Amino acid sequence: MASESIWRSRRPQWRWIVLGFVALAAIYVLVNFALVWRASRSDQAQPADAIVVLGAAQYDGVPSPVLRGRLDHALELYEEGLASVIVPTGANQPGDRFTQGFAGYDYLRSRGVPDEDLLVIVDGSNTFEELSATANQLLPRELEQVILVSDPYHALRVDQIAGEVGLDAVVSPTDGGSSFGELVRETAAVSVGRIVTYRRLSSWF
Repeated sequence: MASESIWRSRRPQWRWIVLGFVALAAIYVLVNFALVWRASRSDQAQPADAIVVLGAAQYDGVPSPVLRGRLDHALELYEEGLASVIVPTGANQPGDRFTQGFAGYDYLRSRGVPDEDLLVIVDGSNTFEELSATANQLLPRELEQVILVSDPYHALRVDQIAGEVGLDAVVSPTDGGSSFGELVRETAAVSVGRIVTYRRLSSWF
């Protein structure tokens, strides 16, 4: 009887502990959502060593509208003189003849960017792998400061991943908007990645 009475007295304490944990988790996620949203509306473009274009879909060597938007924005930054090198990134999907990086390279060449101002990175099937491969190529060349170009909802995560792989980055998102669903998905990725590291998160998906 005594032990049953003690158990009953402890149950409310555990309930409050669980509720407190849930409340803290909710606050953590909401803060990350606010950070993702704020980053999606901030353009930090400034002079750098290179402009890095995050990969997106390509269709037999032709950039998808999403990738073309990123490449066009990178070209604008390049023409403004913010960096002298553009780095299109991205591997290929199974069955593809071309990589996202090559599609970006070919597109920028067709828009007048000379070959010596382009550095193509074709390794990496996700954002972490792309930026890790980019760091492996840029840092030995002493190209540490970069402008990252991606879609707005992606801004916070690419910035944090760049820091994790050793790049000194700012983010200049494209002009496209972000849907609520995209912001929610990014919030989930950021919330987990900040706890377990983005390197580990990338190995799970």
